[in-house]
Amino acid sequence: MPRHFLKDDDLTSAEQKEVLELALALTEDRFARRPFAGPRTVAVLFDKSSTRTRVSFATGIVELGGSPLVIEAGASQMGRGESIADTTRVLTRQVSAIVWRTFGQERIEEMASVATVPVINALTDEYHPCQILADLLTIAQRTGGLADGDQALAGRSMAYLGDGANNMAHSYLLGGAVAGMDVRIAAPATHRPDPAVLARAEEIAAATGGSVLVTDDPVAAVAGVDAVLTDTWVSMGQEDEKSARDADLFGAYAVTDELMARAGETAVFLHCLPAYRGKEVAASVIDGPASVVWDEAENRLHAQKALMTWLVDHPDDATAPHALERSAS
Repeated sequence: MPRHFLKDDDLTSAEQKEVLELALALTEDRFARRPFAGPRTVAVLFDKSSTRTRVSFATGIVELGGSPLVIEAGASQMGRGESIADTTRVLTRQVSAIVWRTFGQERIEEMASVATVPVINALTDEYHPCQILADLLTIAQRTGGLADGDQALAGRSMAYLGDGANNMAHSYLLGGAVAGMDVRIAAPATHRPDPAVLARAEEIAAATGGSVLVTDDPVAAVAGVDAVLTDTWVSMGQEDEKSARDADLFGAYAVTDELMARAGETAVFLHCLPAYRGKEVAASVIDGPASVVWDEAENRLHAQKALMTWLVDHPDDATAPHALERSAS
């Protein structure tokens, strides 16, 4: 069976570093690798709206020598009730990889259980692992975290503020722990991470030398960190909760100049976008000198190209145990 990337801990620490190092190389020479030359086709499926994911995957596949086949849910038979398994069986006989932006994590896991080509999670309700690869690459670029040595980002720290129960918080926990980072999540007590995800992140951190903290204190969370991160307070599918997710609930977790001043002297600010100035982040922060959001957005391209190349380079890993078990061995 092929290797898939369904959530952040599907890569070991060493594998994550390989992907990030390849991504860094691709920022310097965008056409250095052509694994889809032919061109080979990569299916890119969207059940949810997208800007950065759509552009970065479509562009990246072309730059890797391939042809992106973009399929909207409403334009496919899956949107009319065909099973995930049947759609997957058709696709995997004709394409070289499948990228899917969908709803529940169980959907993409079902696809991967049938697929004979790599399946990549381009976002689910539970995780956003490709975004975290781009964010880790961005932090590494700014902190020297990909210099020679052991793990790329070990010992670095990041604080995420806002909705601790969403897919970004879950992926920061897992991806940051895999990287050996100090990961801090600041969120209201009513919006904490899934306990199972938190437990998994703690388990990974114990093996990689990282650490995990969940708190309701945003000031404590950002103290001295290398990176401050946030996301919109209203994720896709939560629009009907917008009034309940405003300043009364998350206002204390808005990233302001005052909060940024509590972070490390050279701390950077990241946001996966789209951003709402005056809500989760002050305009003076996202448009200020600490902001690296546009580098971060571009790095979706480089990180995803590196991931796709890495997965193609590792076509058969049927006997590989789980990521943590591999990293501990």
